[in-house]
Amino acid sequence: MTAPAASPVRGARRAMIVAVVASLLVASLCGIVALLGGGFGDRQARIVATTLVVAAFGTSALCHLAVVTRAVRALGFAGLAASVVAAVAALWLVWGGDELFEGDGDGSVLKTLLVATIVAISLAHANLLLLLAERRRTVIRAGLGLTLAAIAVVATMLALPVITDGEVGDSEWYWRWFGVAGIVDALGTIALPVLALVLRGRGHEPAATDPAPTEPAATEPAATGTQPGSTGAATGSASSGPASAGNTTTGAATAGTASAGARADGAAAAPTAAVAGSDGAGGDDAGTPSAESDVAPVRIVLDLPADLVARLDAAADGQARDAAALRVLRNALVQG
Repeated sequence: MTAPAASPVRGARRAMIVAVVASLLVASLCGIVALLGGGFGDRQARIVATTLVVAAFGTSALCHLAVVTRAVRALGFAGLAASVVAAVAALWLVWGGDELFEGDGDGSVLKTLLVATIVAISLAHANLLLLLAERRRTVIRAGLGLTLAAIAVVATMLALPVITDGEVGDSEWYWRWFGVAGIVDALGTIALPVLALVLRGRGHEPAATDPAPTEPAATEPAATGTQPGSTGAATGSASSGPASAGNTTTGAATAGTASAGARADGAAAAPTAAVAGSDGAGGDDAGTPSAESDVAPVRIVLDLPADLVARLDAAADGQARDAAALRVLRNALVQG
């Protein structure tokens, strides 16, 4: 398959990275100029504050953009919205008054900034952890759910005192339970990625239910002519085809089909399992239904770039390309 064009999400990520780096550079230059020039007035302070706001917004946006192409994209867009609200409120406080942070008469802008910041940071945290949502290990899924719940509790317990002007959260036990949720949050944040890496490393071991490795189909004797009236025989694995750049095939579209003379009623025999063995070697002889005949064979044609073809040939180690591609695909599915 051909390489896809640069997606809008990739462009947005690059733009956020550029914005973060540029903002930090501007803030650093302003600090250097103030130190060497001997003056750091209100305007310089506003410029530095603005660049820090832009850097914070870009960093948060990068976390949210990590999931906008996945099934949990709604949380990514919600986090982007919260980040925008927080950035606008912060810029209003920086530039809205005669002096820095004096543009909020009744405190509503500051309250909006605090709540939006809590939501944006919490969703950024959750979105990074949701990159593990596709892992199939039960312990990863259970730990992820518990950690996400702790993140929600921490965010809620932080936002309530701000929204209610301190009416909620004036008891000692409130903050004790807040500490408990924070500990669970920190534990899951640290342990889940490490555990996912450990379990993924163990995934390279062959599963107990995998069939024993067999020799490639090319080494098996041909089954042609073993049945009366047969016009051909299936090999059980897809041929690699001509050695054109980037083309390889896994599975078989016609695996296990028997001739019309193999049955008394003249009907074609049911297809056998298209793939058997760890290296994609052939299955049963032609015309012999497999024990797994309810599994339909699949034919996959890959149009790979030249560099991936070279890597596939290196992984094949003298075997057919289809066998190597099938082994790589199966290992990827086993690792999850």
